[in-house]
Amino acid sequence: MCQKAFGGYFAPLVEAFDVEWTRGERTVFHSSDSNWRGFCHACGTPLTYEFEGHLEIAIGTLDEPDIVQPEVQVNPRYRRDCFERLSALPEKPAEQQDADNAWNATVRSNQHPDHDT
Repeated sequence: MCQKAFGGYFAPLVEAFDVEWTRGERTVFHSSDSNWRGFCHACGTPLTYEFEGHLEIAIGTLDEPDIVQPEVQVNPRYRRDCFERLSALPEKPAEQQDADNAWNATVRSNQHPDHDT
């Protein structure tokens, strides 16, 4: 389900309690007979996974995602083979990383900027 909902191979989520939305409410899609997926109605960003009274929030959507560290892998039988060796893959050469960073600095994002909250 994560591949369809997040457009990726996995969805890093953290269980959340007493959540207060600071910018309106999320839009919710009943993605199966027992689960719901919350997303931003303006840009489509996946925000939540919900089931049986539980709420999980996508870690990457947090203003400070590094304060939440993954603690467990869920559904490892669905893990793609390529992720077994992901950390062993080489990184782009420094000059290509510099070029990527320079290009990224020229892009104006229309999605929620973290710095204004």
